[in-house]
Amino acid sequence: MSFSDRQLSKLASNPRVWVVIGVSLAGVLVLVEVQRRRIRAKSSVNEDFGAFVARFELLPFPQPPPPAARLPLSGLAFAISDNIDVKNYVTGYGSTYWKRTHKAAEITAMAVTTMLKNGSTCKGKTVMDELGFGILGENRSYGTPINPQKPSHVPGGSSSGSAVAVAAHLVDFALGTDTTGCIRLPSSFCGILGFRPSHGVVSTIGVLPNSQSLDTVGCLASDPSVLHRVGHVLLQLNFLAPKTTRSLIIADDLFQLSKVPIQKTVHVVRKATEKLSGYKTPRHMNFGHYIASNVPSLKRFCEESTSQQHGISTMKALSSVMLLLQRYEFKTNHEEWIRSVKPKLGSDISNRVWAAINTTQENVKSLYKVRTEMRAALQSLLKDDGILVIPTVADPPIKLNTKKGLFTEVYDRTHALLNIASLSGGCQVAVPFGSHDDSPISVSFIASHGADKFLLDTVLDMYSSLQEEVGTLQLPYNTNGNIDAAELLKEKVCFLYH
Repeated sequence: MSFSDRQLSKLASNPRVWVVIGVSLAGVLVLVEVQRRRIRAKSSVNEDFGAFVARFELLPFPQPPPPAARLPLSGLAFAISDNIDVKNYVTGYGSTYWKRTHKAAEITAMAVTTMLKNGSTCKGKTVMDELGFGILGENRSYGTPINPQKPSHVPGGSSSGSAVAVAAHLVDFALGTDTTGCIRLPSSFCGILGFRPSHGVVSTIGVLPNSQSLDTVGCLASDPSVLHRVGHVLLQLNFLAPKTTRSLIIADDLFQLSKVPIQKTVHVVRKATEKLSGYKTPRHMNFGHYIASNVPSLKRFCEESTSQQHGISTMKALSSVMLLLQRYEFKTNHEEWIRSVKPKLGSDISNRVWAAINTTQENVKSLYKVRTEMRAALQSLLKDDGILVIPTVADPPIKLNTKKGLFTEVYDRTHALLNIASLSGGCQVAVPFGSHDDSPISVSFIASHGADKFLLDTVLDMYSSLQEEVGTLQLPYNTNGNIDAAELLKEKVCFLYH
């Protein structure tokens, strides 16, 4: 036997060698399995854009026998945000900590049951910002859903997964909640329609509360006729109604907050209404000045400002009231759980949650008084035939993993636009208007509290004309492909005059 053979024989008889070989092989197998799971997880995310936290199927109620009409949502599929209950499933509220410390729901949310009763199929639960407290759509527990419009940018939140599932055509529509813009903002960022109903008109039974004075259950869709049908079913409205005259009011000061040229927003609205019957010529106003004069209790929240900034200061004050009210009610709802569990949350969400838990609000009544006055002011402005037109958001979606300290002003501008419907309790629909600098544009239509059917009917009526104008690149061009200077000057003069 050679020397090498004797060495091999000696090593083979040593049990320690076999232990080392076994451990090494186990390590290799573990690495292979980890890699396999990563590839499978990545493939799963790519398949559904990371929109879902749970996939399941809830079948619709049986169709009525002929000659009865088909159910209004027959053949449609939908998803729901992770703060809406489904019987026998744990509602996770966007957080693995919440999911681990709570039991399965005993009932299905009334809004979900309503969808099933009207013929649609539920396909699962979607990712949302943890505890419903973010506006970016990022999630530490489940990852950030991929924005189909801009994959390297945030989808918006808190109903991020619902917006992505609709924008990616994984479902026909989705249900989510809107507190401070949680449906409207992701709808804007993902280039779809988003409907926030009037406060209190849709049942919140089976929905986890964030701030009861602001929470609503709404819907998102990419097709205006689907949004119209779902909205009517959600609110249990009659589909037939007489057409009424409509008066659009354009908030010029709020469009000045937006980075999108008015020719791609205001111009589109004005041109679309010219083609439709039953619409008065849109009128223009400074909305911030109107609120400053008609919501007297807001003065204590306003910062000192110059006369030019007075309207913007008013909108910032409204945002402050909205966020203080949200903090107060969130603390009332969840302080005990937060302090006992101390959940690990994304840094931005964690800061906001603990700011709410540690807040001390001395005069809560003043917040509710502003809310009451705001509802009355919007009702007085819009009456029965008015719709306020504003940009849905002021800024395009930010890039993923942007340092949070860089966008305080973005938050301020965003909340200045989103607070109107939240505080007044009015209804709002965010409508896609094409794109600008490769980012989606969204314009919103707001009606006073209880005017949901009027608003939904108006958006459906206007949608085709709006998209026709958007399709002409949203700018008036002459035959040479250049902007018609006379037309553009006319638009600018009209804007400044009003």
